[in-house]
Amino acid sequence: MADPLTYRPKTSDIPVSPGVYRFSDATGRVIYVGKAKNLRNRLTSYFQDPANLHPRTQQMVFSATNVQWTVVNSEVEALTLEYNWIKEFDPRFNVMMKDDHSYPYLAVTVNEQIPRMTIMRGNRNKKVRYFGPYAQVWALRDTADQLQKVFQVRTCSDGVLRRAQSQGRPCLLGYIEKCSAPCTGKISEADYQQRVTQLCQFMAGKVGPYLANLRSEMKAAASELEFEKAARLRDNLQALEVVLERNAIVFNDGTDADVFGLVSDELESGIYLFHVRGGRIRGVRGWVLHNQYGASDAENLQAVLQQAFAEAVGVKETQKRQAVSVDDLEHLPTNAVPPEILVPVLPTEVAVLEEWLSEKRGAKVRIKVPVRGEKKALQETVQKNAAETLRQHRLRRINDLTQRSVALEELADYLELSHAPLRIECFDISHLQGTHQVGSLVVFEDGAPRKKDYRSFTIQAPSGESLDDTAAMRQVLTRRFKRLLAEENGVAGYDEEGIKLESGPIDETTGRPRRFSYRPDLVVVDGGLPQVNAAAETLTELGIDIPVIGLAKRLEEVWIPQEEYPVIFPRTCAGLYLLQHLRDESHRFAITAHRKKRSKSMLISVLDEIPGLGAAKQKALLAKFGAVKHIKVAKVSDLQEVAGIGPLLAQAIYDYFHPAEASVDPDESVE
Repeated sequence: MADPLTYRPKTSDIPVSPGVYRFSDATGRVIYVGKAKNLRNRLTSYFQDPANLHPRTQQMVFSATNVQWTVVNSEVEALTLEYNWIKEFDPRFNVMMKDDHSYPYLAVTVNEQIPRMTIMRGNRNKKVRYFGPYAQVWALRDTADQLQKVFQVRTCSDGVLRRAQSQGRPCLLGYIEKCSAPCTGKISEADYQQRVTQLCQFMAGKVGPYLANLRSEMKAAASELEFEKAARLRDNLQALEVVLERNAIVFNDGTDADVFGLVSDELESGIYLFHVRGGRIRGVRGWVLHNQYGASDAENLQAVLQQAFAEAVGVKETQKRQAVSVDDLEHLPTNAVPPEILVPVLPTEVAVLEEWLSEKRGAKVRIKVPVRGEKKALQETVQKNAAETLRQHRLRRINDLTQRSVALEELADYLELSHAPLRIECFDISHLQGTHQVGSLVVFEDGAPRKKDYRSFTIQAPSGESLDDTAAMRQVLTRRFKRLLAEENGVAGYDEEGIKLESGPIDETTGRPRRFSYRPDLVVVDGGLPQVNAAAETLTELGIDIPVIGLAKRLEEVWIPQEEYPVIFPRTCAGLYLLQHLRDESHRFAITAHRKKRSKSMLISVLDEIPGLGAAKQKALLAKFGAVKHIKVAKVSDLQEVAGIGPLLAQAIYDYFHPAEASVDPDESVE
């Protein structure tokens, strides 16, 4: 039995989107599948105090060793995907949804002379068309009722049908026109079979042509002043739209397609694949690809498609395996080559790939990038899942203690350090065209982020000027390591730049080490040789002997001070992954601090121009009104309600935002 805390994901790592999740045991077998409208809320409920869990749920979480999830667009899509996974993996803890008794189907008895539409459970008949599944039988009954209004296919039992045929009278549904009454010859057998075919095609996902034809008939009836017919067709359209919403169809034309998502960084790519068959998602798959040096997304996708379809089968092979004719094969299985492949970018050799896939399929295959509509929307969903796949892969690697130990040892080996760098500090500078400059300090200990030691620095520059990145980096390093020296030497007071220095490395109040008292084993700066040389010179001037390296983002090159050529780590090296994560975290933290500073500056920049309105009064105004736009429309009497704002200052603020009114003297008479 595994402790759930050993595989519990961080709450912040779980998305708040709807999706489907699955628990796996130590052998990799899926033991439970579930869906959620909010994945974070649902998954965290499994990791509460075990005493509060249902005994069966408690047994499940202790039997599992891993949990994974897939993000979808809506809870309806999550329902469909959940059922498909239950049928595929047969999880032993999914008792309520493990067999056909859990979900009812809409069935059409196409094997009968007069087919009927009904709700079925249990074992399937090969000569009956099934559509579904549905989560609730009441929802299926409502769907069947809407379909009956439009297609008027019979729903009565065989006994009722025979009685109506013998009496020559239809049942009640025939009289109220919810059934076309084939039992009494009110409709010909050929026309009735056509309605049954239209119903099956609609439920199979081929809705586009039928809806378009229905709309054109409605408009034609209206133009010919047949308003009752037009109203009936309008009601049919509305009924079918309700059915579409409940069947989680992603493509209204019943398309068979594979939809790929790809999200890359400098080292790896997250891949996600949706198998869409008959307009519905029938399967998903996610994995990670190691990128080649300098490979673009188009080159990566070329390799992905070759890998994904290497063992795929075509239409003829599928026909042989399923022992059916090609005409009867409405929708391909997920292991077949579909006629359409949707991708975020075109691969480098798209024509060659299309020819190769067309030969495998035995029919034309197109690879294209969707630009609008439902296909574009689904592509964006797949992209989100690709990003989630890559993020989860990174988190698993970071949280793996063995991998972190290997990464630190590799850093010591490649950088020729005397020992593994247990504490690493990374520095970065963020600004917008030289304005609102901010420096960041990110700390990793034992290969993992130590976020409580993160710090941001406001760059101090001469009034009206800005420092270049090298000078800004010098200032940040000087301030950080002067504080270190002061705390190590027990010096108190302020230095020549006005930086407060504490006395000693231990805080006398708390008894804990001060925040800057730890000396790092390695300093990393974001940049190439100029940045790393400047950083090394700064530390030398301060008399500090700590190894310094720089990480250039273009090819992930590691620079060492005064070295002409960089150190190139192997692409799959754990040490390089650690440096990349460290640099990205530093960059993220610097941008966050920069945006906060810029937003704060933009909020009060307008108020700075009002004479007599200092920082304290600006803060009081913003606390009262919330934003500058609300201050602009406030009346003088409202402004005076703020503490510290008198009548004269309130009038000055009002006049500043209403110059046209202020330019007119109210005591001056107008002739």
